[in-house]
Amino acid sequence: MPQVAAPLRLLLPLSQTLAPPAPLLHLSRRLLSFCSPASFRRAASLRALAYRRSRHPEPRRGSSTLGKAPAKEEMDKEVAFNRKRAEGKDGAKRGSMELKTRRLNPVNTTCYVQILGTGMDTQDTSPSILLFFDKQRFIFNAGEGLQRFCTEHKIKLSKIDHIFLTRVCSETAGGLPGLVLTLAGIGDEGMSVNIWGPSDLDFLAGAMRSFIPNRAMLHTHSFGTDQNASSPQSKDSIIILDDEVVRISAMFVKPRYHNGTGSSNDSDMKPGDTAIVYACELPEIKGKFDPSKAAALGLRPGPKYRELQLGNSVQSDQFDEMVHPSDVLGPSIPGPTVLLVDCPTQYHMPELFSLQPLSCFYEDSPEQSGKKVNCIIHLGPSSVTRSVDYQNWMKFFGTTQHIMAGHEIKNMEIPILKGSARISSRLNFVCPQLFPSSGFWSIQPPNDVMENDKNASLEACGSVSAQNLLKFHLRPYAQLGLDRASIPNLFTYKDIIQELLSEIPEVSEVPEQVRKFWQNNVNDKNTLPPTGNRMVEEPWINQISDKLDDGTPFQEIVWRKHPRDNQETPCCVEDATREDMEITFLGTGSSQPSKYRNVSSIYIKLFARGGILLDCGEGTLGQLKRRFGVNGADEAVKGLRCIWISHIHADHHTGLARILALRSKLLKGMPHKPLLVIGPRPLERFLNAYSTLEDLDMQFLDCRHTLKSSVEAFLSENDSESAIPQLENTMFAPGSRMENYNRKPASPRDTTALANFKEVLQESGLEILYSVPVLHCPQAFGVVFRAMEKTNSAGKVIPGWKVVYSGDTRPCPALIDASRDATVLIHEATFEDSMKDEAIARNHSTTKEAIEVGTSAGAYRIILTHFSQRYPKIPVIDEVDMEKTCIAFDLMSVNLADLPVVPKVLPHLKVLFKDELVVDEADEIQEAAVY
Repeated sequence: MPQVAAPLRLLLPLSQTLAPPAPLLHLSRRLLSFCSPASFRRAASLRALAYRRSRHPEPRRGSSTLGKAPAKEEMDKEVAFNRKRAEGKDGAKRGSMELKTRRLNPVNTTCYVQILGTGMDTQDTSPSILLFFDKQRFIFNAGEGLQRFCTEHKIKLSKIDHIFLTRVCSETAGGLPGLVLTLAGIGDEGMSVNIWGPSDLDFLAGAMRSFIPNRAMLHTHSFGTDQNASSPQSKDSIIILDDEVVRISAMFVKPRYHNGTGSSNDSDMKPGDTAIVYACELPEIKGKFDPSKAAALGLRPGPKYRELQLGNSVQSDQFDEMVHPSDVLGPSIPGPTVLLVDCPTQYHMPELFSLQPLSCFYEDSPEQSGKKVNCIIHLGPSSVTRSVDYQNWMKFFGTTQHIMAGHEIKNMEIPILKGSARISSRLNFVCPQLFPSSGFWSIQPPNDVMENDKNASLEACGSVSAQNLLKFHLRPYAQLGLDRASIPNLFTYKDIIQELLSEIPEVSEVPEQVRKFWQNNVNDKNTLPPTGNRMVEEPWINQISDKLDDGTPFQEIVWRKHPRDNQETPCCVEDATREDMEITFLGTGSSQPSKYRNVSSIYIKLFARGGILLDCGEGTLGQLKRRFGVNGADEAVKGLRCIWISHIHADHHTGLARILALRSKLLKGMPHKPLLVIGPRPLERFLNAYSTLEDLDMQFLDCRHTLKSSVEAFLSENDSESAIPQLENTMFAPGSRMENYNRKPASPRDTTALANFKEVLQESGLEILYSVPVLHCPQAFGVVFRAMEKTNSAGKVIPGWKVVYSGDTRPCPALIDASRDATVLIHEATFEDSMKDEAIARNHSTTKEAIEVGTSAGAYRIILTHFSQRYPKIPVIDEVDMEKTCIAFDLMSVNLADLPVVPKVLPHLKVLFKDELVVDEADEIQEAAVY
């Protein structure tokens, strides 16, 4: 019963450990084998509401990875964690995942190319193209967001056999690491695909291997390795695949840069500059079989008829002669051909126009010999493809159908991720204070008349603008041509709200109720509304039961109950302006991108002082553009002061290269400093390897160099040169937690990064920023940063606000200690309370545990994030715990001045989800997990 079993497989977040615990899956399957689909739906419907009243469930009897705790030591069991996982020793060994082999069916095959559209709304990635056969699937380009798009439209990624890259860069391959990890976690054994690209692919593969486990095998194939920047253009294309259903060949397009004298200068070329034109040629279509001719040649009906249709000669049944296909088949029809052309810049145009292997496809070419290009998909930006020279070159192909898939500004009006856009728009209607208008919707409604006229003129000259899921059929031959049947219906913000009001009429009263919260908050701020290489782990992991710095036992502080009454509003909040600080959640899901939640990323907006990114999962740039618009996101990227990464798991850092590459491009030619990236040491290996492919323009600082004692000692010194010895003494002193690493920031690279770190704090208006070791995996950290104090209009000195972010972790003493009196604690809450065993096994926290951490530390506000994709829209939370807590949604923005009213809003949001059927959501999860 796969429809039942699949959701439970998401108990095991994919990006954390690719080999799920076999006993847990075995037990889940056995339990579900006794359940009917109806009983499962009845059970699932119990979670239809976002809230459950306070309850006291029976303790679970399932075993955890830590073993059974004694009954009298209940508190020890409550703070348990997976020691092996924290030490990086729980990875199951697995052999190489075999590539799929499929039996092809060239006669009765269906074939089409389809625009997957990833990146076309936010212009942060190159569109992906699907080449579909009954028994084979090919994808060209895998930009960030590909998984989310395919999940929403139920495109089965598990059916993909090959991935081709038209260029090797973050724009075309940003989604590749996450996709490889997703495929490796499918089924019991995992699966893999062939990845093809020019020789630059070797740089990307080397960078990915720094964090992708060996068991997630990277089957990469680079071609054209004998070509270099100074070699002449190849006269022949390179044949990559050639089987009975398709022949795929590649042609190189390299930029021609010019120096001051006007001559070509190839020394300026770098990895990632080479673009590829792919030609996909289907075999000729055999003529119609004539049974009467076969009978006249002595053949009896049977298997030989099929052999002749396949193009094979057979022996006559009655005569001593061979019967050839031409004897019984009508005239053949040339097979359809599709070209995928990526011309990213104007510098690539001269090489493209003179490409010899393409000349055989030109309409007037003497070399054509019957080769007809049926469809050309242009992936270059509109600034290139709309130029006069490019348009003239397109005419060489005669009546070929051209599909223009490059970036265009108008595409921002059409959200690609419609499910996410619908949720964001509904949340904006209910509470625009926390969910500002998306960057999607244009101020002026699109002029349908002008747009239709434009499309008509394009079609008249053989060109159409690419649309989401637009198809071009290749076989059956009778269906050759464009197919718009799969294109989703367009919708506007107004359409979404009308749909909401018709579904839930009572929601119309909620916006006014929410507005009163903010009005009361402004009127009386003093009144709180009620409500790769294995690293050696630090020694403190073995001291989980130790006391905190002030001598308080850990168990006592975890379970100390604070009175649930109103808490005074901190001075930094009372005197806050709307230009002090704002937290925007760009991704609030875990493991892998889903239909409604992107993976981890948080943008701390400091307004005039720039901004900071906390974690940078895949799709971070796209989310910035969805929230702030194309231009606003570019300004946010240019204004970044630093990026802080909690740990090396893919759902927390695979969007980093795209952000860094864009920032380098935006600031090129302008005076600026490299962007400071603070993260675990293994991340530096990835960034250094990737920087050979694209200019990242960054400076790396190890999280271990930013522990509290070290940073305080460093900042206390006015002279950075004298601070380094002090940093060494405090950080790596005998008996310290970091002694076993024996790595001191003595290199010029480290000292420069530390000096830059001090400047970043000053420019950002921060008094301090430091990392906190947490319990998740080797070198996993949380972060604390506190703003400088200020003086208000009355001359009173106001302490700065304090924000703490947990990263991924079990409840741990170091984070509780660091969170004391925090203005905001952002804590992961991957699992609901009933799944504590799974939380322990994965070294994550339940919602209740996360709230208890903040309550014990005396945090003013707690914001929960990093929810399992099991909860696609809203997680299960006990209502009694929510008087100072908020649930994060994608694209939610929380201003410092609004913190007093934030907990009051959430109960009203459940009106949006009261009629949601968890069964439907479970089906969506199954689609993402199994396929």
